[in-house]
Amino acid sequence: MRIVLLGPPGAGKGTQAGWIRDRYRIPQLSTGDMLRAAVANGTEVGRQAKAIMEAGKLVSDDVINAIVAERIDQPDCAGGFILDGFPRTTQQAAALEQMLAERGLALDVALEFKVDPAALVERISGRFSCASCGTGYHDQFRRPKVDGVCDVCGGTEFVRRKDDQPETVQARLEAYEAQTAPLLPYFRERGLLRTVDGMAPIEEVTAAVAAVLEAVVKDDGAANA
Repeated sequence: MRIVLLGPPGAGKGTQAGWIRDRYRIPQLSTGDMLRAAVANGTEVGRQAKAIMEAGKLVSDDVINAIVAERIDQPDCAGGFILDGFPRTTQQAAALEQMLAERGLALDVALEFKVDPAALVERISGRFSCASCGTGYHDQFRRPKVDGVCDVCGGTEFVRRKDDQPETVQARLEAYEAQTAPLLPYFRERGLLRTVDGMAPIEEVTAAVAAVLEAVVKDDGAANA
């Protein structure tokens, strides 16, 4: 099964990708991980990427596309894969479509985690963690049992990630809307887009994801019968 996950930062893609990975035994591929692995392994495209990054430049679509193509040719992707963070643009989506077609393959589903932007900002910006043991908390949804004291280690120092500040979260959402949201009509036109409520409790999101993927498996089975 070949899956693309869509949704803004904080929509829960990572959590569900882990469940999908374990359930279907297919690798989860993120652009950052693929890029780092290509550089570390010293592949031809990895060397190109390293030179670009060392020069302080952004890695081009051509290089990113080549890294993805190189990765999906590896044996552990033979049964499928989960793409998280790629494609980010319709140009990358078209490149993905082409590279799969060249291998006699195609995407099975583009799974969107739909969110309420205002509620998502509240959900993310309320997060904080114990500075000692890293246990996570939330201003509204999960406060320590005793204010100012970690439930796990008794620490009294807490930290908030810079990426979780409301202004940062809002900026990332706006970037997603500008750059990546156009992927939704792209995949919808191809009959690949399926949507789940990313704001629901985790267990409900997992159940919805499972229903979507099982329907895809059933449809594939019927098509191949």
